[in-house]
Amino acid sequence: MALMRAREAVMREFRPRLAKHDLTEQQWRVLRALDARKTPLTTRELSETTFLLGPSLSRITANLTNRGLLKRMANPADQRSSLLSLSEDGKILLSAVAAESESGYRSIEERFGQDRLELLHNLLDDLAATRTAKDT
Repeated sequence: MALMRAREAVMREFRPRLAKHDLTEQQWRVLRALDARKTPLTTRELSETTFLLGPSLSRITANLTNRGLLKRMANPADQRSSLLSLSEDGKILLSAVAAESESGYRSIEERFGQDRLELLHNLLDDLAATRTAKDT
């Protein structure tokens, strides 16, 4: 829970930057994940990459597709699923947001990583103290 609270605190700084472009943090993660891979992804691959669960991811991708930021294609390997990729409008929006906000987002992620690392060290210290107490 402490980790979730720490992440929430730093993300409050980034959300206004996304809001200027009518994006949520989850939508931004989807756009960034698709841009990073440079190849279309299945919904399952996108879920594994963004850590967003099925129903939430489905709503997000539907919204982004309706806005013209994503495109769906038939999956030649599995006709029951589709592949998702950035549309040209999605690439343009991603570039615009990244130009304004990427350094801010990275700094937030770095701070979140530092908070997470500090929490991990505290947990390891607690575990070591517990073991020492059991040994004596």
